[in-house]
Amino acid sequence: MERLITETHRSSTDWDDRDDATIRLSDKSELLAESCLHLAIPEELFHLDELEILYDGDAQTLWTYMRPQGRPSFTPPMLADFANWQRLIELGFGPDKVPLKFLVLGSRAPGVFCFGGDLQLFRRLIEERNREGLVNYGHRCCQILHRNMNSLDLPIVTVGMVQGDALGGGFEALLSFDYIVAERGATFGLPEMMFGLFPGMGAHSLLSRKLGSAMADRLIVSNASYSAEQLYDLGLVHAIAEDGEGLQATQDFIRKSTRKHAGMVNSRRAMKVCWDLRLDELTRITELWADAALQLDARDLKLMDRLVTAQTKLARAA
Repeated sequence: MERLITETHRSSTDWDDRDDATIRLSDKSELLAESCLHLAIPEELFHLDELEILYDGDAQTLWTYMRPQGRPSFTPPMLADFANWQRLIELGFGPDKVPLKFLVLGSRAPGVFCFGGDLQLFRRLIEERNREGLVNYGHRCCQILHRNMNSLDLPIVTVGMVQGDALGGGFEALLSFDYIVAERGATFGLPEMMFGLFPGMGAHSLLSRKLGSAMADRLIVSNASYSAEQLYDLGLVHAIAEDGEGLQATQDFIRKSTRKHAGMVNSRRAMKVCWDLRLDELTRITELWADAALQLDARDLKLMDRLVTAQTKLARAA
């Protein structure tokens, strides 16, 4: 509102032929139009259980933060929130709706962006020999990732803001964003090979298109951790911030990108045409992942348990 009032005041000196009443009416009309736009945002968007949403009308940016109630991973409740998040954004934003240019995802979990898949759920489904449950989980992840990769079919630029560890499915999710801003201390990795599995929700498809199949395979099977600088050199991270300055760096990225927003949107659209990444490719790989999960033995499951324990302790300490 202050921005609108200031802009109207600055231009009023050029409107000597208009009386004060007309100017005041114009002010009110603009403020009313702005208020109506904001009221058009679905109220439900701001009341999701595990996602915190903030809308900056000046920058036309929707800021989203994951606020996991337990271990910072993609649990079924978190996935349900993401599905609703996407649905409500599509409902409320876009041409002739509330203006939106940038969509940002970060995390409120200290030192963690996301640990990825719900390993505790995976373990239970494996012990139950529940292939359908594993496949359904994977398909839900792929649907959300694919829609995000395509920017919800809106003319927006998506940005992943990383201020901690992004592992497994957390790393895969970031690969679906147009741009990644990461703090220098952030780490990235795909640890699934540690317990005889592989990342099944987008890593093969996205990394092979971004880096080529040989480099993608190296990242997937290495079970190594990668720094923000290493991924910057590979072209996966687009901007690096000092620790604690990720928010400011993301705001700076948005400010510098605003004037070239249309070019960025359409350049990314052209890139995705070249990729030709369809949802059925992602879901087929997920089904291979589910079959591989059912081949894990007791030793593999123990390693999975150890990873869950280590990540839980890390999250609680933070």
